[in-house]
Amino acid sequence: MKELLERIEINPDIMMGKPVIKGTRITVEIILRKLSQGISIEEILADYPRLTREDIYVALSYAAEALSTEELSILQATG
Repeated sequence: MKELLERIEINPDIMMGKPVIKGTRITVEIILRKLSQGISIEEILADYPRLTREDIYVALSYAAEALSTEELSILQATG
């Protein structure tokens, strides 16, 4: 958890308060979306040279931690 606090920043003046990699305007959300689209870590690092591999892993850890404390409602598709 300490590493998350050191590398993730939430500031209402940066990207409307979304969690970002500290010192960048790169949101945890954009990293997760790119990974979910099948974009490799190497491609993400090439597109965002300020990121490190560890930043991507911290973003994943942050998302997992955020979901572990959130109450989820499961929606079923109808039709």
